[in-house]
Amino acid sequence: MLSAMVTVIRHEIRMTLRQAFSWLTPVLFFVIVVCMFPLALGPDQSLLNKAGPGIIWIAALLAILLSIGNLFRVDAEEGFLDTLLLSPYPLTLLVFCKIISHWLTHCLPLILISPVLGFLLHFTPQEEYALILSLLLGTPVLSLLGAIGAALMIGLRNHGLLLPVLIMPLYIPVLIFGVGTIMAASQHQPINGYLAIMGALMLLSLAFSPLLTGVALRIGVNQ
Repeated sequence: MLSAMVTVIRHEIRMTLRQAFSWLTPVLFFVIVVCMFPLALGPDQSLLNKAGPGIIWIAALLAILLSIGNLFRVDAEEGFLDTLLLSPYPLTLLVFCKIISHWLTHCLPLILISPVLGFLLHFTPQEEYALILSLLLGTPVLSLLGAIGAALMIGLRNHGLLLPVLIMPLYIPVLIFGVGTIMAASQHQPINGYLAIMGALMLLSLAFSPLLTGVALRIGVNQ
């Protein structure tokens, strides 16, 4: 079972890396959006620092939303999704592997580059620390919840903005506590409470999202 999981994850990562635009586009979008705000707001360090947590988290959320729609689309077009559904391995496990690969290829680069963008927004070391921790706990939730919406959209053509409308309300708690973690660090307040809530959201998503995504895939394929 473990070897099958590793094989699926390696296959997904390899296929993503072969299509550079697939993982570079969200990263470039993330960088461009964050860099645009200092140009628009001006060189006021205090203003950039106050707006910084919201800027980075909204940019990260939109970048992940930009990529999550393709999580199952290519597999459905190439017929690989049918192979997953007919596989002797549990569909929940295979879906979990695909979500892990999506986080590694699309979310982890955002986390790695976020300290540089935080420096651009005049973040202190404490804020940088809170930023990294909040993204480490929050981005898996965004991938897990987004996978449910992406699975439901499999059977629909030209769904347009339906996917963002469907899953954006689920992203709001992560956005609130992610920004709150950095703002608490900027005010020298404890951030353990925020991190505990985000950790709870991640564990809850880990428990239910792969199962619900598997059910949504079967519904979407049968449409």
